[in-house]
Amino acid sequence: MRLLRRLIQRLLIFGLGIFSVWLIVFVVFETADNRLPWVLAVGITYGVAAYIILPRVIRMGLKILQHRLVPSYTITGDGLPGDPVNIALVGTLDQLRTAFTALGWSEADRLGLTSSWRMTQAFVLNSPYPTAPFSTLYLFGRGQDIGFQKAIDNSPRKRHHIRFWALSLTRAQKTWGAAGFWLNTDRPPAGEPVLWVGAGTRDTGLSLTRLTFQITHATDSDTNAERDYIIAELRKNRSIEAVQVYRSGEHLPAERVNHYVTDGEIMLASLATGNT
Repeated sequence: MRLLRRLIQRLLIFGLGIFSVWLIVFVVFETADNRLPWVLAVGITYGVAAYIILPRVIRMGLKILQHRLVPSYTITGDGLPGDPVNIALVGTLDQLRTAFTALGWSEADRLGLTSSWRMTQAFVLNSPYPTAPFSTLYLFGRGQDIGFQKAIDNSPRKRHHIRFWALSLTRAQKTWGAAGFWLNTDRPPAGEPVLWVGAGTRDTGLSLTRLTFQITHATDSDTNAERDYIIAELRKNRSIEAVQVYRSGEHLPAERVNHYVTDGEIMLASLATGNT
């Protein structure tokens, strides 16, 4: 039964892919090529395909295939699996900021036209941009609340980085380990101690997203190593205490999420009370 369901899912995705290619090649490109120089037509076709058509087709397919799944990972704007959830910290926003500032990490700029253009320039010229913006990933029905990063070799192409989503402690205690934990959409009030659910990964260069071929950072597939690195740095700086290990989601064995390898474990720790 499981094999049959998997076969049907793959056939459905394959069918959506064939339809997308047909639409891009025989509708979008031919229309653009008949009215514009071919170089411009190719550029417009790529933009429409990678950022409009393919994301929508994939979102539609995933809604059909994954409507009952409980995520242990973030979701991209296209509805695809994003970075695995691997760290959770308890404390206030000020404590969180203080802890990462003490490590030499910078808070990411908000994503916008200006910051995106500056990031593009920095990436092409390989010039430092310590507060470069992050693309938006989704958890609890919303984009990240805050993110931190630390450049590797002072390059915008390589960096340690982590996104955080705030969750009410009361809500978290009642629903931890259950579907309701991941499906919660409420943002807690500012200023109170909360559970900061994080997804930490290490960027290694330039890449294209799978299926939609959008330009993005390449990331190290071993998110377990990045999780352990971040926790070790926070521990060494005495920014956290009472570290515990939990399993993310429900009944999740070691697995490969998207192109990541994850053991499904979340490191949970309290931010030290001295970080105020």
